[in-house]
Amino acid sequence: MHSSVDYSLSKLTAGSYGYALLSIICSPKPKKFWEITFASAERGWIVPALHESHATSSSPGEFASKLTALPILILNVHSRCNCRCVMCDIWKRETNEQIKAEDLERHRLSIHSLGVRHVVLTGGEPLLHSDLTALCNFFREQNIRLTLLTTGLLLLKRADDVSTLFDDVILSVDGPREVHNAIRRVNGAYELIQRGITAVRQQSPHLPIACRTTVQKANHRHLRATVTAAKMLGLDSISFLAADLTSEAFNRPLVWPSERQSEIALNAKEAAALENEIERLIVEHADDIHNRYIVETAAKLRRIPRRFREHLGQASPESPACNAPWVSAVVEVDGSVRPCFFHRTIGNLNSSTLEEVVNGETAQTFRQSLNIATNPTCQRCVCSLNQRPEVGEFP
Repeated sequence: MHSSVDYSLSKLTAGSYGYALLSIICSPKPKKFWEITFASAERGWIVPALHESHATSSSPGEFASKLTALPILILNVHSRCNCRCVMCDIWKRETNEQIKAEDLERHRLSIHSLGVRHVVLTGGEPLLHSDLTALCNFFREQNIRLTLLTTGLLLLKRADDVSTLFDDVILSVDGPREVHNAIRRVNGAYELIQRGITAVRQQSPHLPIACRTTVQKANHRHLRATVTAAKMLGLDSISFLAADLTSEAFNRPLVWPSERQSEIALNAKEAAALENEIERLIVEHADDIHNRYIVETAAKLRRIPRRFREHLGQASPESPACNAPWVSAVVEVDGSVRPCFFHRTIGNLNSSTLEEVVNGETAQTFRQSLNIATNPTCQRCVCSLNQRPEVGEFP
């Protein structure tokens, strides 16, 4: 069953980088994951869209080092992936691990005391999980909202589960048919997604299904065609973000060497082509931007090429205004916990409870010393979180 309460915007309170700072009221209108679905009916938290503006004030000590609430929990629930994407190394994993419901039972009290209200299942591919129902029911019993991040290749096979277990779904769509299949390196991937969406829609017509496109060398000239493809697939919205080139995330034990980065990054000529593509996207799809079918504003879209310009040394790196380490945590399939996708681990759920990890000495020291504006990892971030709770809800 889906959560009985959804959320809508009430007002814009501020503006800053990866997400606009918004407050919400409860209403029966569903929203997309990267707009506002990181929300709590009890606490009024939300997570808006990607790529807003750069950091203006992010000095150490700006936020409390000890967390009293953790509204967002992101779980990498399965180690394997059924794609072979050119911009990701997760599919190279040789292990076959998964987070099980029984693994989380000892953390039930922490999840409650920290006020976790939204859980995002990612991986690897979550739909490869052998007991997805039990895992999802563990959170459903606690009235926690569930979002599925998926390649979409198993939507057809697992349409029953997807339509009943999740509150919204986000697919990876990298371009129109030929471009998507080439990037995913799976024959018929686009066609499988198409059939899967149809199967899920037949069972749950109103389940929000959106897509996200990672912009990189192989698709930077095809953004307008990708929007058209998303509409043909019957998706509710599309969001764009730049490819991550320099972190240790996504199963990279070491930062990619420059040769590997160049396979995904844009050269100066390609960056110019992307800028042109985005300007044409803004003009030709003005209504889609206005209506939020394209989640990003024109200003946010124009910041995507900047990340590639920064990589080329043609622009100075700018950190997002982000509070991810204070409002969320990422749990890897081996139990290790990160303050976000890109920073290093702060503990492990196999040896400590969730609350012990996020409020342990390592975690508190990290948050207390983190200067987002000057931190090199933050300066290279392509996907940040900046969540502003209601007054009095967050230190």
